[in-house]
Amino acid sequence: MNLNKINFFYFLGIGGIGMSSLARYFHYMGKVVHGHDQNKTYLTKNLEQEGIMINYRDNIKFLPKWIDSKKCLIIYTPAIPHDHQQWMALKKCGKNIKKRSQVLSLITKESICIAIGGTHGKTTTCSILSHIFYNAGISFTAFLGGIPDNYGSNLILNGNKFILVEADEFDHSFLYLSPNIACITSIDQDHVDIYPKKTCMKKAYINFSNQIKKPYNKLFLCKEDTFFQENAIYYSVEKKESYYSNRIYIKQNRWYFDFHTPKEIWRSIPLPIPGIHNVKNTTAALAISDYLNIHQEKVRNALYLFSGIQRRFYFHYISKKKIYIDDYAHHPTEINALIHTVRKCYPKKIILGIFQPHLFSRTKFFEKSFARSLEKLDLLILLDIYPARESPMDHNINSNILLQKIKISPQNKEISSLSKILEKIKKKCFDIIITIGAGNIDNLIIPIKKWLNKTYG
Repeated sequence: MNLNKINFFYFLGIGGIGMSSLARYFHYMGKVVHGHDQNKTYLTKNLEQEGIMINYRDNIKFLPKWIDSKKCLIIYTPAIPHDHQQWMALKKCGKNIKKRSQVLSLITKESICIAIGGTHGKTTTCSILSHIFYNAGISFTAFLGGIPDNYGSNLILNGNKFILVEADEFDHSFLYLSPNIACITSIDQDHVDIYPKKTCMKKAYINFSNQIKKPYNKLFLCKEDTFFQENAIYYSVEKKESYYSNRIYIKQNRWYFDFHTPKEIWRSIPLPIPGIHNVKNTTAALAISDYLNIHQEKVRNALYLFSGIQRRFYFHYISKKKIYIDDYAHHPTEINALIHTVRKCYPKKIILGIFQPHLFSRTKFFEKSFARSLEKLDLLILLDIYPARESPMDHNINSNILLQKIKISPQNKEISSLSKILEKIKKKCFDIIITIGAGNIDNLIIPIKKWLNKTYG
């Protein structure tokens, strides 16, 4: 398909972080862009402010008149329910229908594609690498799974020599990509509805790695968390590989580390986001930067100027009395890394965690692992499971069942609805509050910030 000949784009699930970056891209290209989503969010409001039309009711009367035109492309997320009214109508009348990942593949064909994959760390690695590219004056476009503060968008447009994308493993989406350079940050079991065994996911990642093409034809692998493949370039933290980082230290609340290339050592590199897991993510971005001959000083300056990524260990409030951090963590491994980092940064502080489980299938499969990770909090408020694309009827799990597994004293753990949680927070004695999860828990950010500012200044 020639995307230049498409004039109209309709996005089903436009509010998704991956879908919205594509919508922004085509809107920037001067195309007519409309879309549907079930919820009005901060992200969809921004899209509307940028001039993109969005409807929020699953009714075919909201479909635009040009929807059955040959010059219209319908882009959908695989997370859309099968009985969705608009989706069923679009399958009948639409001339051109493609998944988000298929469209991303079409966009990347004319440029040098760098794809960052992995169960954990995709967004952070890709965002940091994009920021390095921008500060180094490299021609590139980036489609991100998060919103870096420096750009206020999940789409960065700075030319088209390189295209940076996140390689999403859900629904085998990344197998549509044929990148020139790929990085796999980690392989951990997830999306159990798609990959019932970890071996299934590993096989999919191996298939993805086999699709890398010339020019470059390079694969970067995290030594500890992926697999062995000949001719790959390995990176690590502490262990000596082609690229590795060590001598991690904290000075005046900022993290630093040494980065080793095959030829030299970059001393005291500033870590843009705290945490050992983010040392690993930054090491991946630095390894690709060095491979592409981006000068050390340009990289170092970019890291100093990096302002963070929304929903990735993101500070919303800091005072002498209280700290508020928000994080997208929705897997036990990610929650462990998050709490460990908070403890490392703020030892002896009382931590209140608010966690919203994401998907019934994930919560059921990792029930014991979630319990063990959440036990590392001092206080816990557990929200109802965010269903996303799933029905509760298909899974024998709920937040009450999960709460009973968590070994925190009964007076320090409870369940709450989203609407009542602020009143519960006000009654807690804590130093640090963390909102954790991938659903709509971000709706709490503004109310919590307002309360903290009003109460503590």
